[in-house]
Amino acid sequence: MSQPTTPANRIITLNLEPNDPRRLANLCGQRDEHLKLVEARLGITLRNRGNIFQLAGPIHRVKAAANLLEHLYRETEASDLDPDTVHLFLQESGLEALEEDEESEGGDEVLLRTPRTLIKPRGLNQQTYVQSIRAHDINFGIGPAGTGKTYLAVAAAVEALNQQEVRRILLVRPAVEAGEKLGFLPGDLAQKIDPYLRPLYDALYEMIGFEQVAKLIERQVIEIAPLAYMRGRTLNNAFIILDESQNTTREQMKMFLTRIGFGSTAVITGDVTQV
Repeated sequence: MSQPTTPANRIITLNLEPNDPRRLANLCGQRDEHLKLVEARLGITLRNRGNIFQLAGPIHRVKAAANLLEHLYRETEASDLDPDTVHLFLQESGLEALEEDEESEGGDEVLLRTPRTLIKPRGLNQQTYVQSIRAHDINFGIGPAGTGKTYLAVAAAVEALNQQEVRRILLVRPAVEAGEKLGFLPGDLAQKIDPYLRPLYDALYEMIGFEQVAKLIERQVIEIAPLAYMRGRTLNNAFIILDESQNTTREQMKMFLTRIGFGSTAVITGDVTQV
């Protein structure tokens, strides 16, 4: 169903030349999966008949979608598209700048206040992610690696601790190597899993400082908890971050979710190749 036409919501028609059925099928993908990905990411409605495409939505977004489709159609001349390629072009299409412009025109800024820095989520997805963490007890952050899921979760945890909304932060991660065997790791339990938690530590050092992080860990205000050691615990008034959750099993995830107690917030992050 077409979206209504308003001053901020327009319909434009795009004619892709040459009219090559093979290239058009490549552009659309199996069962139009590439077009659906563009629709979902840009928040528009996209319809086509042959090489004539109709795009409906906010004027800035339909223009961005038209430019993206023209770029992708040029790519079909030399290569086959897949969802990963379409997602990469979406990331490079300047969408984040477009979303930041839209946010500056209306709506309140979302900011995370930590002791050492003020963090501003970039783009609509990151803003929505932070707002969801603040509003809900259990949150899932799913997306490609490097999109800020873990960093923003740590920032939200530090802000909640600083504002005394929670009494402690728990950093949880499955101890799984990234495709290579590390062998025996010396030291106590915390030292053995330190390499796996380094991204969380780096974020904490940036937001709180080295000395303060060390003091909070010593006082158990910040706790390092391997996923395998979570069984049997009930975690109240805590901010719990389960990082790299794509490496968990169904049973481990069920066990983790049943550990969340009264007054706690949980953020579960996981990497995927497509969204």
